[in-house]
Amino acid sequence: MSNAVALAVEDLTVSFDGFKAVDGLNLYVDENELRVVIGPNGAGKTTLLDLICGRTKATSGSVRFKERELTKMSEHQIVRAGVGRKFQTPSIYENLTVFENLEVSFPRGRTVLGAMFFRRTAEVEERIHRVAEEIFLADRLHEPAELLSHGQKQWLEIGMLLMQEPELMMLDEPVAGMSVSERERTAELLKRISKGRSVIVIEHDMEFVASIAHRVTVLHQGKLLAEGSMEAVQKNPKVIEVYLGH
Repeated sequence: MSNAVALAVEDLTVSFDGFKAVDGLNLYVDENELRVVIGPNGAGKTTLLDLICGRTKATSGSVRFKERELTKMSEHQIVRAGVGRKFQTPSIYENLTVFENLEVSFPRGRTVLGAMFFRRTAEVEERIHRVAEEIFLADRLHEPAELLSHGQKQWLEIGMLLMQEPELMMLDEPVAGMSVSERERTAELLKRISKGRSVIVIEHDMEFVASIAHRVTVLHQGKLLAEGSMEAVQKNPKVIEVYLGH
């Protein structure tokens, strides 16, 4: 694993009516690292992703990705800077086929002008087939997305992010509602996609976390509680007290 820092979150704070949802947080994620963020409900995990992708504006502090300050950028500028985000519930186009869902995610088709002049080139087709293979949906390409299982819809949304070739991918509870075999395949998928980019995952399933994480960050009340290998975090008395013990 490379030791170059891809994402540097420093002294990050956001308060809503005086309540600090994220409080003076420092977080450093390396290139090609798969980082999992855990913590009890209300720890600030989803808010952290909202701050990184520009959905929520920080009260103070800094978020730098590849040396670019993200707190000054709009959401679409952050996407263009190479940051992709998947939310808890899959947001796919149910009435389009798997192929079409991936196609509309190709960066050129995203702007109004780009969509108007968008042509299905060999490059686009090649990327769609490559991504479909990666997300286990190569044989479902021409089926409407609404026919997919819940887990397959999650994979499709990950594929829609991969179409944009982000350098940082953030996934909020990617295995929620999945079957055991889908979880295993998702672990395999995430380990593979972190070989060329940084990945941040928020997850509650500890078994799944243990199977994928390079490092684990534990948040509590918007602050950093502990960080390290899954093994180290599980043995940490503070973590046991506020999180794993409950």
